Amino acid sequence: MIGADGEQLGVMPTPQALDLASAQGLDLVEVAPTARPPVARMMDYGRFKYEQSKREREGRKRQKTASLHQVKMRPNIGRHDMEAKGRTAARLLRNGDKVKISITFRGREITHREIGAERIQEMIETLEENGVATTVEKPISIEGRSMSMIVVEDKAKSQSMAKAAEAAAAAEAVAVQAESPEAAG
Repeated sequence: MIGADGEQLGVMPTPQALDLASAQGLDLVEVAPTARPPVARMMDYGRFKYEQSKREREGRKRQKTASLHQVKMRPNIGRHDMEAKGRTAARLLRNGDKVKISITFRGREITHREIGAERIQEMIETLEENGVATTVEKPISIEGRSMSMIVVEDKAKSQSMAKAAEAAAAAEAVAVQAESPEAAG
């Protein structure tokens, strides 16, 4: 048995523990039923439930929900447009959101689904060029006249890619500095 202020009161029979708790105007709450002997604590149960719900509300407030954003393209998208959409998708993924990459087919374009799959793979490559490693949450699927894939950022891979890029930039800076004195002399 544990008292209201956290002190250990020792092992006692249940009726005696109930009498002790009611004498102090508190409730007897079993906190560890699987322990031998079971552990009970004297507390104001209503206040305990209120504080517990308050903590849960605070936790939900701080929790970020990943929203789903969509990047729409066509099979005949230009290279510059692809890069621009890739930068937008990279920004969204870095913010912790999910991105649905979708290709919309018109007319007879639907007969060349392989081109749509290639464009989605190009988008994944563009994201990696922008320093965002991705994990496929939902593989390529076709719904009517559109083909789509849902991706999320793989934070561990993205961090390792960023570290590798920094190391490469530092090595390049050292190489440029090493060449500069030779060129001057």
